[in-house]
Amino acid sequence: MRKITLTILLLFITTSVMIAQKVGPDGSSPQGQNLQVPEGWEWRFDHSDTEVNVGSDPESSDVYFVNMTPGWHITTGPGGIYYHNENNVEGDYELNATLYLFDTEGRNREAFGLFFGRADLKNENQCYHNFLIRNTGEYLIKKRIGEETESIQGWTKTEAMNLFTDQTEYSAQNDFKVKASGDKLSFYLNGVELTTYDKSGFTTDGIYGLRVNHSINLHISSLKVN
Repeated sequence: MRKITLTILLLFITTSVMIAQKVGPDGSSPQGQNLQVPEGWEWRFDHSDTEVNVGSDPESSDVYFVNMTPGWHITTGPGGIYYHNENNVEGDYELNATLYLFDTEGRNREAFGLFFGRADLKNENQCYHNFLIRNTGEYLIKKRIGEETESIQGWTKTEAMNLFTDQTEYSAQNDFKVKASGDKLSFYLNGVELTTYDKSGFTTDGIYGLRVNHSINLHISSLKVN
């Protein structure tokens, strides 16, 4: 897997404490020691028959996934989802996340973002929705049922996205929001409403988390529901 550089680590650690506070099970804040795999988190990869080492050593782990206060850092090998079982919502809510994309090394078509409306994640009938972006300036809304996926809105260009380019100093920040309100479900990026749907076509209750595809270097500074 790609190595995470010391510069990237120092960028986030210098303003952090070396132990993440643990105030009870809570997937909206780091759980356990800083720079260690978060306690209470789970993951599922696209190909369940592949053995994947999720760890805190950036050189030996297939997926580097650690607390990095005030959030987390993920550098992926295979694509998959990451979630904490306490991150469970229903009814009306706003799901918010701030994600920082580091150098894509030319792999601009690999996507990342949020999933929500989870059901049966651990068996063959898994079901959830994705709200993803990729470093081509496009976003996607997609549903997964078992091994099949269905595009609700295919890759669509948006000027709202912050891209990682040759001029980017460290990382490209993008703020995600999924708003379930009444009979509407709206998707926002960096404060811009991208699209709104009738909520009846979605499963919005359930566990939410992160979707990160192949070979992505990503920092998550916040993931929470308001």
